[in-house]
Amino acid sequence: MTRPILINAFDMLVPVHQTPGLWRHPESRISEFDQLSYWTDLARTLEEGGFASLFLADIPGIYDVYGGNGDATARGGVQYPLLDPLVVVTAMAQGTENLGFGVTASVSYEQPYLLARTLSTLDHFTDGRVAWNIVTSYQDSAAKNLGMAGQIPHDERYDRADEYMEVMYKLFEGSFGPDAVKADPEANVFVDPEQVRPIEHEGKFFSVPGVALAHPGPQGTPFLFQAGASKRGQRFALDHAEAIFFSGGTPELVRGWTTAVRNELEARGRARDSIKIFSLATVVVAETDELAEQRLEEYKKLVDTEATLALFGGWTGVDLSGADPDSEIEHVTTDANQSALASFTTLSPNKTWTVRDLAEFVAIGGRGPVIVGSPETVADELERWIEEADVDGFNLSAAVRPADLERFSRFVSPELRRRGLLDEPEPGTTLRERIGGNGPGLPGDHRGASFRVGS
Repeated sequence: MTRPILINAFDMLVPVHQTPGLWRHPESRISEFDQLSYWTDLARTLEEGGFASLFLADIPGIYDVYGGNGDATARGGVQYPLLDPLVVVTAMAQGTENLGFGVTASVSYEQPYLLARTLSTLDHFTDGRVAWNIVTSYQDSAAKNLGMAGQIPHDERYDRADEYMEVMYKLFEGSFGPDAVKADPEANVFVDPEQVRPIEHEGKFFSVPGVALAHPGPQGTPFLFQAGASKRGQRFALDHAEAIFFSGGTPELVRGWTTAVRNELEARGRARDSIKIFSLATVVVAETDELAEQRLEEYKKLVDTEATLALFGGWTGVDLSGADPDSEIEHVTTDANQSALASFTTLSPNKTWTVRDLAEFVAIGGRGPVIVGSPETVADELERWIEEADVDGFNLSAAVRPADLERFSRFVSPELRRRGLLDEPEPGTTLRERIGGNGPGLPGDHRGASFRVGS
């Protein structure tokens, strides 16, 4: 294997992200999650470790499915309290030179006109190192607190999201001409009005007649991530994403998704690798395999089962409070995160999942694998996943935060560098150039490029 592995850190501005109970570990610093220094320190660590980006998840509501309320969520700190990822990025960018930042923003609840300004601002202030993780959101609690009776039905969310993206492309690519910003004191012209045009969008879901508020950043449209694994979500991702994030417990499961994506890209006349694919993983590393296994056993002793089921309920809309731990999980359809439930049921046909199995699995690492061992063992396993799952890299989640990401940078990154497998950026490159391998703007075969001025 010769191609570099792209590594993102997968985190969230919360006490507990993927591993309920582990905030109690003596090496955890997550009680400082509401201090800016925690995140700027982490950004520097990730840059030193060769990470391509820090991918920040977000949700606009509280997980209140388990037991019919948010009590277990609050007690366990399960993605609650939740700070705003868009606020912290500029500070982290100031302390780094190459690290990218993936920020999550919901097309169901954010207004496109203002979100375009926010993302363009971040693209300017990071020198083109920002990505947008496009989500449609999946929580009834979010919908209700934002003035709706309930969340938009699953497939309709994506229909609406398609039009949302059209508005965003028009704002990012089609409102300002390439030389609109003159800043010419002699001519007394800062912005040439003849190079700024209203987007005049009038659709089923959105009406946006005017010009973009902010001129495009170095990337124009920020680099685009998407994580939909349902059939409708995958179609949306193929239409819009430049990188897709999957969560699956085995290479075989993830390989099915990656093959479907690459086949469809080819059917559309695009290169099979024109969308980069990342898979979730959690790494527990130590100097030797034995010490790493001992560390994992320490982690397991701190697992909070009730908080884990609160996390699962939030993902899937399924309340397992009061369920027999040995009862089988049956597949049901909800308007929440369909791929989360399916990954334990219809997408794992050779395994019968009980409530106990699910709690033990989700408690450390969420829906992805837990890779345990020495630096050499971990590197071997990452290579195996690249080959067998046909992914381009990983979104790494930490069990103990930030210790496990610090340990990856200290132990695994040097081993990957020794093997020539760690992506090393050229100074001054944008995130799109680093991950996509081409220029700073949307590639010509991307749907959004057709909205570019002069196209």
